Amino acid sequence: MNVAIIKYNAGNIYSVEYALRRLGVEAKVTSDAQELLAADKVIFPGVGEAETTMNHLKAAGMDRLILDLRQPVLGICLGMQVMCRRSEEGNGTINCLGIFEVDVKRFQPQQPTEKVPHMGWNTLTKTQSGLFKGFTEEEYVYFVHSYYVPLCPWTAAETDYILPFSAALHKDNYYATQFHPEKSGSVGERILKNFLEI
Repeated sequence: MNVAIIKYNAGNIYSVEYALRRLGVEAKVTSDAQELLAADKVIFPGVGEAETTMNHLKAAGMDRLILDLRQPVLGICLGMQVMCRRSEEGNGTINCLGIFEVDVKRFQPQQPTEKVPHMGWNTLTKTQSGLFKGFTEEEYVYFVHSYYVPLCPWTAAETDYILPFSAALHKDNYYATQFHPEKSGSVGERILKNFLEI
């Protein structure tokens, strides 16, 4: 299987590559348009800041390329957020890729115990889509984020922190997780394996 990881200024590219290697998959980390278009599966990781990421993608023409992909694509963390319409991150509203027609919001703590960023292990509920084949509602995954995607028609899993939000999204050939499957132990490995089998 030919798996490509989109190479850009993301912080978690090589941890994703290592997680795939544990599953016996040698992924290619690349920014080459032809290699990405030819891949069987594409993973769009992300750790960082939305505005910087969108500026980098636009400068490299990667924003248009991601929209042209027809094979299964998996966005992770910031990768999921920039697949949405806009983000509240930065100085105002950042225009993103618009694959999912929903806006990314900043967590607004209501209690002193509600810390931002949301960091650590939390449960997935109401899972649907091929990413979660064989799942129960008691699976824990690892999150690190200050912004969230509200529940919407493309929500493929929910998590509750401060309020219920989209832990995963799915639309057509695009899949995305707010949590980090590459840091979520055996549960994350199952999600990656399910993605590779889609």
